[in-house]
Amino acid sequence: MAKGIQKKRAVVSYANMSPEVAAAFKEKYPKGYADYMGNIVKVDKPDGTFFYAVSVELPDAIYLVKVAVTIDDYEDVEKSLFGGGNDDEGSDSDSFPEEGTSNLPDDDEDND
Repeated sequence: MAKGIQKKRAVVSYANMSPEVAAAFKEKYPKGYADYMGNIVKVDKPDGTFFYAVSVELPDAIYLVKVAVTIDDYEDVEKSLFGGGNDDEGSDSDSFPEEGTSNLPDDDEDND
């Protein structure tokens, strides 16, 4: 490309890519963009909202392709790792015994 001429820049949704952009996307991200988390950028819009995108470059243009990104919610991760909390097993293990109600023998009892 000649010096001083800039490439066209555009934003396109993943669902609305042209066949040419889709082919370049598939070439750059053959297993999908999830394997390239470092390439995903957060784009802030003037109205305070944002979207996530990956770049795809063609000879005459650079596209930001909007992609869906799910940010894990702490509660969702906790439920998936530790269950929904509806099981009866271990339901008392989440709380500590009150002070003075230990099941361990007191030191005084051992001296008898």
